[in-house]
Amino acid sequence: MLRPAMLTHRYGDHVHLFDDRFLLSLLARIGSPEIGPDQLPSLVRTAYRRLLQEVLAREFPVRQVRAQTRMTAVEPKAVYDGPVLCRETRLVLCAVIRAGILPAQACFEAAGEVLAPDHVRLDFLNMSRVTDDEHRVTGVRLDGSKIGGSVDDALVIVPDPMGATGGTVCRAYEVYRELGESPRAFVALHLMITPEAIRRITAMHPEIRIYAARLDRGLSSERALKSEPGTFPDEERGLNDVDYIVPGAGGMGELLTNSWV
Repeated sequence: MLRPAMLTHRYGDHVHLFDDRFLLSLLARIGSPEIGPDQLPSLVRTAYRRLLQEVLAREFPVRQVRAQTRMTAVEPKAVYDGPVLCRETRLVLCAVIRAGILPAQACFEAAGEVLAPDHVRLDFLNMSRVTDDEHRVTGVRLDGSKIGGSVDDALVIVPDPMGATGGTVCRAYEVYRELGESPRAFVALHLMITPEAIRRITAMHPEIRIYAARLDRGLSSERALKSEPGTFPDEERGLNDVDYIVPGAGGMGELLTNSWV
């Protein structure tokens, strides 16, 4: 199967940036001023279903099966003999409530179509940004959580649409690490991500696997923008002075929930 193109970069082996025309087209619409709360959820749901498919194809174990089809009743040789995702492996999806639960919910529903439903779980972390007097982000506050059990040997995915500072992913990882267990892998799954977020996550927790549909570094120097991402890290910038992504999408969390607080 032909996999979507990936962006070549110098951020390290655990950073996967898609260069996929379908996803990039979706993100262009998602960030458009013409898109409102009535249209945005459907677009985000489509993007996350696509992203989840690719992450499972790359990160989930595979096993060989011999499976009958409905044709087997009339043709004994009508048996599928080949690879499928391992249904016995557990998948844990973590919804970060600050940005709304739609991204994680979309992944949860899509995963249940191919994996054993009792092996797919949706956890919740209620987080909020901590800002200073000048509205710059200084940290992430955990206000509450609902973790439905063990993550030992499970693939844990955090569908966080806007990878701005990287603080949300780092804090979510630390919450699960405090359980004292060993997940199969921990994946941060973004629609958009900045160089600043990549640097923070890879520096603090290099074992996290980052997947993103688009790298946003619109405030970088011309030299950096014309070079392979990561070539001039000191000249790469995707956050404005109050830590919003440029070009970004502008208030995605507010639009997804239609709550402007």
